[in-house]
Amino acid sequence: MSAVIQDAPRLRVTEIFLSLQGESATVGVPTVFVRLTGCPLRCTYCDTAYAFRGGESLSLDEVVAQVAAFETPHVTVTGGEPLAQPGCPALLERLCDAGWRVSLETGGALDIGGVDARVTTVMDLKTPGSGEADRNRYA
Repeated sequence: MSAVIQDAPRLRVTEIFLSLQGESATVGVPTVFVRLTGCPLRCTYCDTAYAFRGGESLSLDEVVAQVAAFETPHVTVTGGEPLAQPGCPALLERLCDAGWRVSLETGGALDIGGVDARVTTVMDLKTPGSGEADRNRYA
C-alpha cells in the first residue's frame, strides 16, 4: 500500500502552454508558461481577468509532467498573481531542481522573500492608471 501525503501542495492552474517569451531579458525565447489561477488585484487594464477564478487543481508532479512534455528549457510561472497561491514557491523550487531556467512574473503586491534565489523575478509594478498603485511593495 502506498502512503498518500495529505499536505502535498496543489495549485489552481488556468493553463499551461508553449509560446515565445514577450517580456524581459528572454524575449523571443520559446518558453512554457504556467498560468496560475487567482489574483488579489483588479488592475483596470488587466489582460488576464479570465484567470481570476476557476482553473484545474493539479499536484506539483502533474504540473511538472505537463511542463516536461514541451521539451523546452525555459519556464515562466505567471498569473493572475502566482504568489497568491501558497504552493507557488514549492513549484518554483521543483522546476529549478529539475534543471529548467525559471522566471516568475509577479505584480509587486506580494512578498517575494520565499522565492528560490535561482528564479528570475520579473516584477510588474503597478502604475497609477492601474488603480492598484498603492499595493506596490517597494521593500
